[in-house]
Amino acid sequence: MMDLIEPESGNQSRDFATAEQEIALFLDFDGTLVELAPLPDEVKVDRRVGPALEKLRSALGGALALVSGRPISVLDDFLTPHRFDVAGLHGAQVRLAGEVRTESKVPETLREATRELVRFANSHVGIIVEDKRISVALHWRLAPQLEEDALALMHKVAAKTGPSVRLQEGKSVAELVPAEASKGGAIAWLMREPPYLGRTPVFIGDDITDEAGFEMVNALGGLSIRIGEGQTCATRRLASPTVLRTILLEAAESGSLSSHAFSQG
Repeated sequence: MMDLIEPESGNQSRDFATAEQEIALFLDFDGTLVELAPLPDEVKVDRRVGPALEKLRSALGGALALVSGRPISVLDDFLTPHRFDVAGLHGAQVRLAGEVRTESKVPETLREATRELVRFANSHVGIIVEDKRISVALHWRLAPQLEEDALALMHKVAAKTGPSVRLQEGKSVAELVPAEASKGGAIAWLMREPPYLGRTPVFIGDDITDEAGFEMVNALGGLSIRIGEGQTCATRRLASPTVLRTILLEAAESGSLSSHAFSQG
């Protein structure tokens, strides 16, 4: 029996258990497929996940993509030798059928912003700067007492950097990303392309950074699922990445996956 938590009051949950629908599956990575870790490169990937996603991609006619704040290359490293469609860097880059089809330009002002964040990290133990080339993130998971200072700096740097970037906050992290990039926009783009075209989107994530994806999927008549607690516009919840992995592994074993699998509780 799946461990499914109903959404908070205020969210309108659709009845997806009434029919087996052809879905397009979109999955966040950190906090969704894998548990969060103190440092970005310390996450552990269950060795069964890559092969299971391969089976599910086949069962879904190819309509499976990762939608993450990570760069495509980093996701490839974590899931090697498996390669999937990816919307990386919060939608700033999108790979479809093995080809990077869209990629945001690097804002010219981002390099100076990165240098300012590095100076802050060098003078504060536990602060980590993650330079993703097209975006830059500041992590304080190892120094939670510095959250207020870190956020204040990110807001100041974002204001100085200008309209070409926006500030994206998450769990113990804030990131400067290209202003036009969003997970919702990336999902909408993929949904206009085969093999996603004409399917019902299902997006699963865990953080504030996933809310734009939830909003887009809701607008498209799909199923949005939040992992864990926190205010959300997602219409369903799952308790943890472990619960999600159980659903995905069971679906891979059976050779089929529909929205019905996420409405069992």
